Amino acid sequence: MARPRRILLAALFHETHSFIDEVTSLADFTIRRGGEVLQRRGDGSTLDGFLEVAEAEGWQVVPTIDYTALPSGTVEQAVFDRFRDEFDAGLRAALADGGLDGIWLALHGAMVTSACLDPEGALLAHIRAVPGCEDLPVFGVFDLHANFTAAMAAHANGLVAYRENPHTDARESAKRAAQLLARALNENSLPRMHSCNAPVMWPPTGTGTADRPMRELEAMARAIESDDPAIWAVNVVGGYSFSDVPEAGVAFCVVTTGAEAEARGALARLTETAATLRAFGLPSEWDLDDAVAEIQRLPGGPYIVVEPADNIGGGAPGDGTSVLRAFLRHEVENCAIAIADAAAVAALSDARPGDVRRISVGGKGSAIAEGPVEIEARFVSSSDGDFALEDLNSHLAASQGAHFSMGPSAVVTTGRGISVLLTSRKTPPFDLGQFRSQGIHPETLKAIGVKAAVAHRRAYDKIAKGSYTVATSGPCTSKIASLPYTQLRRPVFPIHPDDALDDR
Repeated sequence: MARPRRILLAALFHETHSFIDEVTSLADFTIRRGGEVLQRRGDGSTLDGFLEVAEAEGWQVVPTIDYTALPSGTVEQAVFDRFRDEFDAGLRAALADGGLDGIWLALHGAMVTSACLDPEGALLAHIRAVPGCEDLPVFGVFDLHANFTAAMAAHANGLVAYRENPHTDARESAKRAAQLLARALNENSLPRMHSCNAPVMWPPTGTGTADRPMRELEAMARAIESDDPAIWAVNVVGGYSFSDVPEAGVAFCVVTTGAEAEARGALARLTETAATLRAFGLPSEWDLDDAVAEIQRLPGGPYIVVEPADNIGGGAPGDGTSVLRAFLRHEVENCAIAIADAAAVAALSDARPGDVRRISVGGKGSAIAEGPVEIEARFVSSSDGDFALEDLNSHLAASQGAHFSMGPSAVVTTGRGISVLLTSRKTPPFDLGQFRSQGIHPETLKAIGVKAAVAHRRAYDKIAKGSYTVATSGPCTSKIASLPYTQLRRPVFPIHPDDALDDR
């Protein structure tokens, strides 16, 4: 019998915010090696999606390493060096011990280190430089919010982006990428990638795929795939505007066995459409006090107060106090907000239910956001902060899997009925299990403060009576033209408004 095909597996997942002082170290990464990587089967992640296809295809999976961290500041170069060295050792060992038929990678695509602006491109180039890997099929999945580079396209055969934001299809996208690898092996046909960076950048709030312009671009991409059988996949990349790198922003890439000219034509049409629709990627936001005042006048609830400037899923610290201050100022009753503040949790370590203490909450992680707020906190409960995700198709499951740890956590009440969930680890608000696990029932509330841009919608839209995206001060501001880019190419709208685009 012929031996099963051997596929090397690895994951590198980090979205890097270049405009915050935080440095991301090795300690911030969850690292799995060897057999631990295979144990992600069934956890709802992108690796789980690949492993499902691998089982169906009868592949022998050769697991190497999985480095995964929450969005945060610039990554120490030593982290990437260690990842690359561990990956390289696994790759060379696999080549020497029976060889390989392919490589499959789970990537984010918006990582930046202290010495490298394109780690994913560098990783792929490194693979091609290893003897025996020059023509090896290299496939994988990456986040819609990647900053896709020419190096990534040049050194891979078939990288597939998520198509949905919120990323409800991350696992399915991984399956698509693995199925393309299976197609390449079964048909003995190896595609190539071609890419293009549009002269456009949008904040995360402008990249929801249910909204313009992403909705039209995704529909156009699917039509291109349908019209040309040589094109295996068309990726619409929303980009990540908080990485200061040359190729940040909107991009498109095509996986094809056809002529490059056809791929370039498709890329040009997508780029032209993005440029024409560029203004739709800059959505307006409410004044915070106007939004809360309107919520107070409306019946029922819950109403969601969305704060993209403190978007945890975009790398913000998740400890901004603006929305909490507004709830206090307007005397909102029966509302809730989660704030990451390990010091506040520690200050309550010996509290008992009903104890009232004056504590400082939030405002420690960003110099441009509102600072700490002093509150009279009535202690309700504490926990280890672990919870199971209610939705394995949530944005959080894509990288983190079926369980998440908020670290030691506490619930307090303040004001006229504000529940504050204090966590030691910032937690993207993408799953209602976050609140429910701590005894807070979001569907019963008048208002909920959510530190996100778009990804929360999967969880909160199904219970929300209304939603208000508000403007506050914070590192994930939607006013991206205010950020001090030094590496970004020119021209890019709206960063270079005078020369980015002609009137179309």
